Amino acid sequence: MAPADIAPETVGEVVAAVLQGAKYASVDAALIAALASQELAKGRKPKDAIKEVKSRLHQSVAAYHAGRPDFAAWRERLAQTTGDEPLRAACREVMAMHHSTRERLPSLDTFYATVLGDLSGVRTVLDLGCGLNPLALPWMGLPATATYLACDVDHAQMALLGWWLDFQQQPGRAFVCNLLDGAPHTEDPVDVALLLKIVPCLEQQDRRLAERLLDQLNARVLVISFPAQSLGGRRKGMVDTYARRMDELLAGRPWRVDRFDFPSEVVFRLFTEQAHE
Repeated sequence: MAPADIAPETVGEVVAAVLQGAKYASVDAALIAALASQELAKGRKPKDAIKEVKSRLHQSVAAYHAGRPDFAAWRERLAQTTGDEPLRAACREVMAMHHSTRERLPSLDTFYATVLGDLSGVRTVLDLGCGLNPLALPWMGLPATATYLACDVDHAQMALLGWWLDFQQQPGRAFVCNLLDGAPHTEDPVDVALLLKIVPCLEQQDRRLAERLLDQLNARVLVISFPAQSLGGRRKGMVDTYARRMDELLAGRPWRVDRFDFPSEVVFRLFTEQAHE
């Protein structure tokens, strides 16, 4: 069955059912609709499509949260903190609630100094599938005038991060985006695009999505990382597997590549020849 043959009301039925549960109530409806269309196109009945969509959302979204997100409580925790060191401690507490940023905490003092510290003239950063990564701003060393653009699929999460950028007086915005539809459009080239441990999640949904994003992103530097271990803590050759995947993605792209190995992730920093015109 082709997606065009699926009745919109059937897709809407699946979307409404997924959004009805508290677990996915603030997830982007466009993403849910895209996943629903894919599952219905396989000939699944709406009841089965609902189950499959929830399973896919769990793999790419919910599995990364350490418990049910409490964005309001996290905002209050951050807002009531004064002083650089107490604020950093509060950021660490909140970032520990998302598996991706929690794994990075032991390396946080050196991670961004290594990956971004020698880049000059950074005026714009685009953080794709950001999770809670913008809470690491105090460690990034960005200029106070740099514009930070963060995007992910959860409306409540992006509301928290939009508030955070204002609280930090960092220019920019946090917005919902569905990367299955491609890279978000930016008027001008961005200096750095971050894709931190997001490629495996994207490729669970669409094997060629990362390749298309590399073609679409209008960025001078791409920072792509992969996890060194599973969410359960098993390493099982993941670094070698992802290094080979990175080689595949870079085939035919004459870009300079720097590699940085951290305990919880391997990072590839790509310098494109020039931003797309």
